[in-house]
Amino acid sequence: MLAIFRKEINQFFSSPIAYIIMGVFLTAIGLMLWVFPDTSLLENGYADMGTFFNLTPYVMLFLVPAVTMRSIADEVRTGTLEWLLTKPVSRWGVVGGKFLASWLLVILTLLPTLIYYVTLYQLGSPTGNIDSASVFGSYIGLVLLAGVFVAIGLWASSLNDNQVVAFVLGVFFCFLFYVGLSALAGLSVLSSVSYYLASFALDEQYRALGRGVIDSRNVIYLLSLLVFFLLLTVQRLTLTK
Repeated sequence: MLAIFRKEINQFFSSPIAYIIMGVFLTAIGLMLWVFPDTSLLENGYADMGTFFNLTPYVMLFLVPAVTMRSIADEVRTGTLEWLLTKPVSRWGVVGGKFLASWLLVILTLLPTLIYYVTLYQLGSPTGNIDSASVFGSYIGLVLLAGVFVAIGLWASSLNDNQVVAFVLGVFFCFLFYVGLSALAGLSVLSSVSYYLASFALDEQYRALGRGVIDSRNVIYLLSLLVFFLLLTVQRLTLTK
């Protein structure tokens, strides 16, 4: 697994891919939070990062599949996956290494946004007048949500050898689990199961963590969903061989 992890990280940072993705994400979020008047934190009149935590998952819906789309699809297209599976590394090692490398890249992309917290902390009146517990709870939720999106993106990448198709499928399934289930829960024809659909929706789990109290049920659910999609990816590699 460690060898796969190092290989993936080296591929990310030896090409413009990582820098472009990080640059686009930080530029898009920066413009929305500090420039565009409708979503600018400076227009709120109080120190609150709610806008950031509301917008970032929607940007990640596209960011994460862009990171993962080539992970397995490209290996299948070039024929290197078959060669890789003949090496003394398990399928879990392959999937786990690729997952950890992609997850780390997304986390590194999120790290610079901590400057927003520091800025609002200083701008608060009095200084430090910001709900730090809510902020850090939301960051934990964001990191776990990113992990789930990466796992979904890897599974989507294993379904097809075309990177574009893998990207589209990744965006679709991330969107489905993040807001699609909540939207379905609002349909009157599904009123009998609306509570369960809403409970399984990722946006509900994510918002719960953002309240500043880390509930183990939310964390366990997100980690379970993450492992579930990794299992699907491993199973897909078994069928591919």
